[in-house]
Amino acid sequence: MPELPEVETIKQTLQHLIQGKTITNVHVHWPKIVQHPDDISEFQTLLKHQTIQQMRRRGKVLLFDLTDVVLVSHLRMEGKYGVFERDEPITPHTHVIFEFDDHTDLRYNDVRKFGTMHVYAKGTEEVNKPLSQLAKDPLEAAFEPDPVVEKIQKSKRAIKNILLDQTVMSGLGNIYVDETLFLAHVHPLTKGCDLSTKQVDDVLKAAITTLQDAVTQGGTTIRSYVNSQGQMGMFQQQLQVYGQDGKPCSNCRSAIEKIKVNGRGTHYCPTCQIQI
Repeated sequence: MPELPEVETIKQTLQHLIQGKTITNVHVHWPKIVQHPDDISEFQTLLKHQTIQQMRRRGKVLLFDLTDVVLVSHLRMEGKYGVFERDEPITPHTHVIFEFDDHTDLRYNDVRKFGTMHVYAKGTEEVNKPLSQLAKDPLEAAFEPDPVVEKIQKSKRAIKNILLDQTVMSGLGNIYVDETLFLAHVHPLTKGCDLSTKQVDDVLKAAITTLQDAVTQGGTTIRSYVNSQGQMGMFQQQLQVYGQDGKPCSNCRSAIEKIKVNGRGTHYCPTCQIQI
């Protein structure tokens, strides 16, 4: 699943490719992707003749700011966007096509069909799903760490599960939670309420560092992720624990271990990350 760094990279590449273009037509080949409005023809009408002004992101969610409306797109597991000339062949699993006034297309491709799209009037997107259910992410200018620290220290859940909870802090998935906890020297099964304020601060600082580094590297390509120009991410070359089970820790040379935390594969160093 694309996490914050991948969605940020997609946002940056898409903004370069489509900013200022006007949508002239919209084709929807898999209606279930459209969650709001309920009527597909209304979805198409709302987007026609709208000019893309800028791209934004909240956590793992992509936002297209248009003239009068906002398109909110959650890529879920395998969603991806690409810009094509109108006469280029349409690849399998292309479910939504936005035609532009310059005879190019923005095409949404999703093998798993788990992605969602919502269109709202400008200014109402924050109070509607999915944004209304998302906390701020740690790379947002408006991010406030104190409420996150409080939520973590009040929770009896494992810190891994807390960091995956998008209502606490959005943007992190399995890859970056494992990397964050390794950098902060915190065991993934440690309960939030057992962490000191300094340890929680270390976790948040590690999350910011990890996410910023991953954005710089264009994200992480484990299976199929590519940005909107078809380029792979490179952060997988810097992974310290995720997917490294059995390999020596870069700090202490102990073997990286893999366990299940709430059903999620979780990687950590048993020496550097001691459970409290």
